[in-house]
Amino acid sequence: MSTSFTCILTGEQAEKLRGILSLGGYEPKRLAYAAFAFSRPGLSVAYYEKRGKLLIQGKETDAFLTSVLEPRILKGAAAGCALPAGNRQSSAPASPDCDVTPHFGIDESGKGDYFGPLVVVGVYTEGESAIRLKEMGVRDSKLIGGDSKIRLLARGIRETPGVAIEVVCIGPQRYNELYAETGNLNRLLAWGHARVIAALHEKIPACPRALSDQFAKPWVLQAALKKSGTDITLEQRVRGESDIAVAAASILARDRFVAWVSESEKRSGCALPLGAGSQVIEAARELVRRYGRGKLAQVAKLHFKTTSAV
Repeated sequence: MSTSFTCILTGEQAEKLRGILSLGGYEPKRLAYAAFAFSRPGLSVAYYEKRGKLLIQGKETDAFLTSVLEPRILKGAAAGCALPAGNRQSSAPASPDCDVTPHFGIDESGKGDYFGPLVVVGVYTEGESAIRLKEMGVRDSKLIGGDSKIRLLARGIRETPGVAIEVVCIGPQRYNELYAETGNLNRLLAWGHARVIAALHEKIPACPRALSDQFAKPWVLQAALKKSGTDITLEQRVRGESDIAVAAASILARDRFVAWVSESEKRSGCALPLGAGSQVIEAARELVRRYGRGKLAQVAKLHFKTTSAV
């Protein structure tokens, strides 16, 4: 059963479809960049004139293809979608090459760095917004070279219509307090992820699903989400950053993390290297020499073995 379908329509086909939807018991709705959009329970239909792209989503997608799109618009199987140039036939429907169904994607940055906060970010994408992020070059932040590129992509994500964002930045002082309470990094991560999902769900309660990069046994995050009282389908996936929403979240999380570290370096006058290696130990020792041991709790995650070395 298909829950998402994309193809190309001519202007004439699009207008005919608009007329059918206007008279056929569908509710019109507004979507950024869509020439028109309609919905009914289990189905959402949107047409983007600039690309001539039709996007159909929902559990009733197959029924719509067989009862409306194929017999009344395409005059044949949906696998042969009409192309604008000469109304030629394609052997397969156009595909956005990313998940365009409505969902939240959640990822974090900073958990392996001694200095700096733990940042958890959630991003909501749907339809055209997901396609735009893909075209922009959004991908796993670890595959993007340089903080300047991260910063530019983060700005583009924030400015993309239809995208909703939630950020939880846990500064080192609060991080150290929470770690002392939980005694476990995965529980702390689950708390942050659940908080982000709950906040996004308040903004967009109709979103049916949340996807998180898997960082622990699935039950850890499931328990934290249940405790928050959020009723949403939760999926956890190893290498979740392959999803466009999770990838966007990874970029925003990294951008916020790097910005926090950079600002802290300016205030302290000391370098705060990333990671937890020998350079980090030397930088931490210099920080202690200048400001005393108490300064570490303001900029570092004290449960790291690095603290003993310092």
